[in-house]
Amino acid sequence: MWVRSTMTYRLSFVLAIICNAALTMLDFVAILIMFAHVDRLGGFSVAEVGLLYGSTSLALALCHLALGDVERIGGRIRDGSLDVMFVRPAPIFVQVAADRFALRRLGRAAQGLGVLVWALAEVEVDWTAWRVALLLSMLVSGAAIFGALVTLGGVFQFWAQDAAEVQNAFTYGGNTLLQYPPTIFARELVRGVTFVVPLAFVNWLPALRLLGREDPLGLPGWADFLSPVVAAALCGVAALAWRAAVRGYRSTGS
Repeated sequence: MWVRSTMTYRLSFVLAIICNAALTMLDFVAILIMFAHVDRLGGFSVAEVGLLYGSTSLALALCHLALGDVERIGGRIRDGSLDVMFVRPAPIFVQVAADRFALRRLGRAAQGLGVLVWALAEVEVDWTAWRVALLLSMLVSGAAIFGALVTLGGVFQFWAQDAAEVQNAFTYGGNTLLQYPPTIFARELVRGVTFVVPLAFVNWLPALRLLGREDPLGLPGWADFLSPVVAAALCGVAALAWRAAVRGYRSTGS
């Protein structure tokens, strides 16, 4: 329904796609301006940083394309409109995710994909079948990890009711963090986004393996391939938390 509504005004849709891509491109422009003054950032070239930027941006864009409205569930809880979804013959999570589906978010995905393709053409990587598989699993796992964090943020709003910005700190904030090499951050921060909130598995660890670089934490080599496992575990936790939140929901004002 939302796609058909969007395509009714096709010029508006095209302009929204272009504007969405242009606005998100400003983040990478800032990186290019930085590299106009330095040759390397934390030992990484502009193409290698582009690989980090493109992979995390594309992963987050795919997550928001599928689950974008989950982050606004707090508003539905406050005004009671979430109650309507309980009487429909469809899972609550699917309804919340599909509500106000915004196809314009393809602009962010296209921009991230464009930077990623450029970076892959510029970096010096001996592409083999397992490296291609690692790249694809990095993108899929990254989108799943972001999706799990969005879902956990939605769960938190069942009690907090107005905590979208807390969730954004881990999604948008995490996306900005992952656009830069881990070597420029304090070791304590890198440990935190590896063992506490596992954002490092979105792109840092698999990208370091692709680029043939050492992990700043000195983790064993097999840790670079754990992104699918971490994504599956985090999605499992998010699913259980969502189920508990929905079962404990007592409508607004109760």
